[in-house]
Amino acid sequence: MDQQTVAPPPSTNTRRPRDMVLSMAVLLVPVLIIVLIYRVVQGGDQPVKVDTAPALDQARSVGAFPVSEPSGLDDGWRPISATFQTADGGKVLRIGYVTPSGAGVQLVQSDVPAERLLPAELTGSGQPRGATDIAGQSWQRYTARPGEQALVLLQPDRTVIVVGSAEETELRILATAVT
Repeated sequence: MDQQTVAPPPSTNTRRPRDMVLSMAVLLVPVLIIVLIYRVVQGGDQPVKVDTAPALDQARSVGAFPVSEPSGLDDGWRPISATFQTADGGKVLRIGYVTPSGAGVQLVQSDVPAERLLPAELTGSGQPRGATDIAGQSWQRYTARPGEQALVLLQPDRTVIVVGSAEETELRILATAVT
């Protein structure tokens, strides 16, 4: 019996770095096309607009305070959140916006007493900076969270706060839209 030694077949692994690059390109091109379609065609970078009507309707149905819906804002103002909830000592309606300049602003309407609402919404460091006239009403200017400012309208049955990182001109536009 003759035993022969069988040699293993020669290695056919002749892959080169170029083959790896081509494989990656085949995978990455469809991914890049999908991302491009999402961002450019579908507006993937834009915040998602929400319908504010359910929160406004809920606030109106409770009747805790007169609810003002902003009117006259152009398409650059995108509502991104809207909630109505019962808070400690009252009700609070919050509507968040992205302004035409891309800054964030929140409109707060509430019947919570101002001495409790203002520190909660503007933080304890919120300080008055004087009055300003907006649409014939006297609003108070306040400092707020770091990098933010606020306009506050104190009324007997509600408090309206416009707060955010936007310039005061955009805060005034929203405050005008509410009054």
